[in-house]
Amino acid sequence: MPVRSSTGDERPTQLIDLALQGGGSHGAFTWGVLDRLLEEPWMRIEAVSGTSAGAMNAAVMADGHAKAGGEGARRALETFWRRVSEAALLSPLQRSPLDVLLGRWTLDHSPAYIGLDLLARVFSPYDLSFGGSNPLSQVLSDTVDFARLANAPIKLFITATNVRTGRPRVFRNADLSPDVLLASACLPTMFQAVEIDGDPYWDGGYSGNPTMTPLIQESISDDTILVGINPVERPGIPRSARDILNRLNEVSFNAVLLKELRMMALLRQVADPGNAECAHWARMRIHLIRSDMLTGLGSSSKLNAEWAFLAMLRDEGRRAAEEFLATQGEDLGRRSTLDIDRLLQGV
Repeated sequence: MPVRSSTGDERPTQLIDLALQGGGSHGAFTWGVLDRLLEEPWMRIEAVSGTSAGAMNAAVMADGHAKAGGEGARRALETFWRRVSEAALLSPLQRSPLDVLLGRWTLDHSPAYIGLDLLARVFSPYDLSFGGSNPLSQVLSDTVDFARLANAPIKLFITATNVRTGRPRVFRNADLSPDVLLASACLPTMFQAVEIDGDPYWDGGYSGNPTMTPLIQESISDDTILVGINPVERPGIPRSARDILNRLNEVSFNAVLLKELRMMALLRQVADPGNAECAHWARMRIHLIRSDMLTGLGSSSKLNAEWAFLAMLRDEGRRAAEEFLATQGEDLGRRSTLDIDRLLQGV
């Protein structure tokens, strides 16, 4: 049934899935993307796969949506990110006066960040108290009703990495709790592993950032919008120790996603149209919302939770989503706008 878009045009309802990457406070960019997409009543979200900050955005949005529809989801996301910023007000991880003066969002010259970075290279979170409780635990408990989320109409697939087996575990709505979301965002150099059902878990980015397979197997939507935070390509050769480590993390956090997209491209070429599941794989349309601005931000800015920074990222996310809707929105339900077939080149 046609509904009116935010511009007043009538459009048929379009079922979509979302795939949300993690990336610390850069997840506020995803908040902005979601904030803009939720303004479009013709887009109906069936399922969301999320990891780390993407997992938290997914859970907050789905809970808010279950409570009060699209506007409820938008309010819930703003409340969550404001609470994140408030929780960080007393954190020693703040920009240095030099960075503030020069308008840089990184923490590269923050004494606390430099000290934490050095400690993490020598000691583990089990050696020192900095690996204790995560302040986001209380924020999540205060902003998400997990009992309501268990029966939310938007299906969630949240990935965390099992430390013992190295394999991903995908948690669904009824499995979710603050600990599950913290496990999906648990960086092993900063926090002790989160124990769930007797097993320790680390950040889901190591095994799926985000995981695409459940969206194929447990969703009927043929359109998936991937909100990218971690750049796949970066010009030049990293030369400093910090830049090398940052690029290593980007490569490892993108590796599984690229492998899944490559598998999807291959299956599209060989899918048997007579097989229902294969036909669904073959019909999948992938779209990407990203911003070059994120590539220019230093890795340390992922720990910057100043409200001004989060609001700037939100606004950039809204701008990127607006550009996507203006230039590629008509392609939803018709064709892919992300060429995953090129991933097969050179394989």
